[in-house]
Amino acid sequence: MSRAAKLTLLSASTFAVGTIVFVHYAQQAEKAAMHAGVIRDMEQQRLKAERQADFEMQRRLEEEYRTVQRVGTPETGPPPSKSLS
Repeated sequence: MSRAAKLTLLSASTFAVGTIVFVHYAQQAEKAAMHAGVIRDMEQQRLKAERQADFEMQRRLEEEYRTVQRVGTPETGPPPSKSLS
């Protein structure tokens, strides 16, 4: 085998191995990025559910307080106060 043939075979083999290694690395990086996206989405869903639960709790408290306390609106003014006489 001539020197040129050996050099061509070596460079083609090196290129092929380099391509395979690069593609493998790119697939691993893409898989990690996709997994990070799933984790981020799960965290966003958890936060949304937590905020919704807080909102519902505040709504229930507001309804409870409105039944216990009399609250005036800007149109009607403050509720009448009880006289002490």
